[in-house]
Amino acid sequence: MPVLQEVIAALEALWPPDRAESWDAVGTVCGDPEAAVTRVLFAVDPVQEVVDEAVKLGADLLVTHHPLYLRGTSTVSAATFKGRVVHTLIKNDIALHVAHTNADRADPGVSDALAGALGLRITGPLVPDETDPGGRRGLGRVCELDTPMTLAAFADLAAARLPRTAQGIRVAGDPHREVRTVAVCGGSGDSLFADVRRAGADVYLTADLRHHPVSEAQQQGLSGDGRPFLVDAAHWATEWPWCEQAAAQLDQISDRKGWDLRVHVSSLVTDPWTALSVPPSSPPHSTEHLA
Repeated sequence: MPVLQEVIAALEALWPPDRAESWDAVGTVCGDPEAAVTRVLFAVDPVQEVVDEAVKLGADLLVTHHPLYLRGTSTVSAATFKGRVVHTLIKNDIALHVAHTNADRADPGVSDALAGALGLRITGPLVPDETDPGGRRGLGRVCELDTPMTLAAFADLAAARLPRTAQGIRVAGDPHREVRTVAVCGGSGDSLFADVRRAGADVYLTADLRHHPVSEAQQQGLSGDGRPFLVDAAHWATEWPWCEQAAAQLDQISDRKGWDLRVHVSSLVTDPWTALSVPPSSPPHSTEHLA
């Protein structure tokens, strides 16, 4: 069986830490480099529920997409919720490793997994990594649908293929318009609108879309035919497919090296929104409508 430092070396070959954004906090948070690893759990968030799942599973290593201490800390006291996570991990001999923006930029990366979940054909990165001579790494992906469909049908496809969350899928644009070229970005993506327009995408699927950027994007689109249309899913839902992709990658490495690792993906929904309340249907005489 491999030891932790061997498994971490394999993970960092997939997602080199030096490709993370300068503000990010990736890498190994805790764990003994010489400890044996037999079982690995992948998840989006290093929250207590996921750590408890790792304990129950008997995992030796937890790999998450989101960092535990993104902005640093001066304490790991168990009186804090993040400190309790660290204490639980160490008490149960579980290591924690984070692959965040380095996994976003990877080939394959987070947006590849998102595109794969929807059955999209990838044509290239949305924001290419200039250090990649092959032109495959970078943020987001530009994709094609095999068959054009309406914006409403595409939103329904996203709702059916992505994990279910309280938010569901939000849409900005005429639901009856036809779309074929799709830009995707797992996680928060409203900073990439200019890149989406340059790519000529009909529709952009991402998460955490805010009022003002969406309103401005719509107003710019009104000068043409309204494109790109926007589809907003829950942040967690757009990144969870990466866990399955990453687990499969580690499985392949384990088989190649003869490690016999047991690799698992957490199915816990750790999206922080837990419910959605909608008003009752308007009476027949009402003139209210959604544009």
